[in-house]
Amino acid sequence: MNQFSIDAIILLIGFFLLSGVLMTKLTSRAGVPALVLFMVLGMVLGSDISGLIYFSDAQLAQTIGIVALIIILFEGGLQTEWKSVRPVLGGASVLATGGVIFTTAILAVASHYVLGLGWLESFLLGSIVGSTDAAAVFSVMSGQNIKSKMSSTLELESGSNDPMAMFLTIAFIEWLTLPEFSLGHLVLNFFIQMGLGLALGLGLGYLSSKWMNKIKLDASGLYAVLSMGYAIAIYATTSVLGGSGLLAVYIAGILIGNRELNHSHSILRFHEGFAWLMQLTMFVILGLLVFPSELANWDLIWKGLVLSFILMFVARPIAVFICTIFFDYTFKEKLFLSWAGLRGAVPIVLATFPLLAGVPDPFLYFNMIFFIVLTSALLQGSTISNVAKWLGLEAPASPRRIHQLELISMDKANAEMLEVEISAHSPFLNQKVQTLGLPKETVISAIIREGKLVMPTGKTKLQVADVLYILTAKEQVSKVKLVMAEENGID
Repeated sequence: MNQFSIDAIILLIGFFLLSGVLMTKLTSRAGVPALVLFMVLGMVLGSDISGLIYFSDAQLAQTIGIVALIIILFEGGLQTEWKSVRPVLGGASVLATGGVIFTTAILAVASHYVLGLGWLESFLLGSIVGSTDAAAVFSVMSGQNIKSKMSSTLELESGSNDPMAMFLTIAFIEWLTLPEFSLGHLVLNFFIQMGLGLALGLGLGYLSSKWMNKIKLDASGLYAVLSMGYAIAIYATTSVLGGSGLLAVYIAGILIGNRELNHSHSILRFHEGFAWLMQLTMFVILGLLVFPSELANWDLIWKGLVLSFILMFVARPIAVFICTIFFDYTFKEKLFLSWAGLRGAVPIVLATFPLLAGVPDPFLYFNMIFFIVLTSALLQGSTISNVAKWLGLEAPASPRRIHQLELISMDKANAEMLEVEISAHSPFLNQKVQTLGLPKETVISAIIREGKLVMPTGKTKLQVADVLYILTAKEQVSKVKLVMAEENGID
């Protein structure tokens, strides 16, 4: 490879990153999910249109996809607050397992009659798109003021149902390609994978959080890299031992994210940005792997759209209403859960499995996945907030999580800096700083108000959206968080 080609690749990567970030800004105004434009970008850069990139390596795409899922699921777990998901644990868990099975079965029947596939091939296609997608759900739900019960259910379901979809996909591929396949072995393997995934996720997640607080590193940014290393190691260890690595990573992320961590702010921000990069990468790869010239086929188009609409308007709603029948969800909440079952990066990754397994006509699965992911992102992703408003499931803007800010000079000192935003429901509104009732050895060192710095005194009155920077002793952090969480209306 000559120097020109290396520089051209570097230039392309830079263009890729810049365009991705700019797209998020433009799409937020236009109401179109940015992930759709990432897919279009991949198609434009691909061999069929511009010819800048020729990419057809399914093995590499699968490897990148699995790494992306590890990062995305771990970040989703870190951002999941246990207090919010605990009330919906039962319903979300049933949706994550039974919901995938019902969706797979209904779409398999549709695929059998619409595409003329055999039953095993139809169930394989159904299993590939059987789960909602964590990347798409976390992306679309971010910043949306939707009732906590709904957002928590969707986030927990999408984060924990990927292992089920992957298990079913691999199972049907083995059923198609291995003559010695045993249904009894399949059932046993399911319990082994999920059991080990849960156990190792809890165990390794706990150990990782303990070690992260004990290790002293020279730079705060290294803690974020360390956490990513833990995530990859947890996935690999669990997978090597025969468990579900994806489930273990998500469980570990929840456990780590809900413990008191040193340098938690930098860890969360790092993973948030890196997970977004992984989502962008996966949708660009989908665009690169899809050849638009092959899609310009009316027979393929109408069949793909029919399956997409059956998934959105038949399979997903039936799965939701059956799985939530014994749980406390209203009719409107079930309708919203039905509509918010987005498909995205996970089907893209799973669509590479038939390509590598020698399944007959593997590109048919990939082309169908393209139509399903595209229509899901366009129709469902762009209308979630409107549907929530129509169903009366909007919630008031919630205050941000209380974060600890890590200052290099404080790394070896007995001090922490907390960042707290005052909500519209706080009883401290128009109250003086000296009335907060904070513990001893605690001081509000600065307030950011409308983008400007305010140096507080005891008589400074707090206003909505004030961001307080609270300096306190490390042993007082939990007490400060308790005061500010309770008084600021944070559940």
